[in-house]
Amino acid sequence: MARLHVGNRDIEVDKEGFLADKNEWDQEVAEAIAEHEGIRGLDSSKMEIVLFLREYFQKNHNFPILRYVCKKVHADSPSCMTDEFVDPMKAWKIAGLPKPPQVFFTSFDGKHFAANPFY
Repeated sequence: MARLHVGNRDIEVDKEGFLADKNEWDQEVAEAIAEHEGIRGLDSSKMEIVLFLREYFQKNHNFPILRYVCKKVHADSPSCMTDEFVDPMKAWKIAGLPKPPQVFFTSFDGKHFAANPFY
């Protein structure tokens, strides 16, 4: 397990960067994970997506369809997840949620990701 230093505490993440204990999540932890994932700062549109992912997971215990996320956060683009985070799994990590089983994203250009049903 790796550790991220957040304020005056150390937070454990697994080797892929997923939060070990989802109860340790707060906005400060989200910022630290975002920075660890190469995303500088969580503006209001990114944070809205992150909070929606957390809420969706609490209710459904799985990863939502990407376009559904964009619709629910009233984004201008149906590809808001990839526009804001490039890789949707980064948003999931920043939300402090556990690694979802059997969800893989594929990109041919490194900018646009789609769920890959063949994994």
